[in-house]
Amino acid sequence: MYEEKPFNTAEMQKRVDDFISQYKEGYFSPLSMLARFSEEVGELAREVNHYYGEKPKKPTEKENTIEDELGDLLFVTISFANSLNIDLSEAFDRAMSKIEKRDKDRWTRKDAEVNENE
Repeated sequence: MYEEKPFNTAEMQKRVDDFISQYKEGYFSPLSMLARFSEEVGELAREVNHYYGEKPKKPTEKENTIEDELGDLLFVTISFANSLNIDLSEAFDRAMSKIEKRDKDRWTRKDAEVNENE
């Protein structure tokens, strides 16, 4: 049914909506979505801490990956956007335009290093 990869944002939003729309309960309320989002960020933080931090996994803990947790976070993000009728492509474009303008001179450009060495 959804075998083609990669998905564009509209396809991801539709796939999530197709799944959620099967159920009478539908999308959670915005407050519940935010709580769910926070839970997923916490799970991602835990995995990052296990891989890169000072807190190794206990032998009894199930194996998760950062990739899995990012996928869960993406699902919740898409669900949240869908529940509020937000087009993530448009939201992303606005965010990137803002960041590209605001942060264009914030860090050292790689091409600046090349020019300095010439």
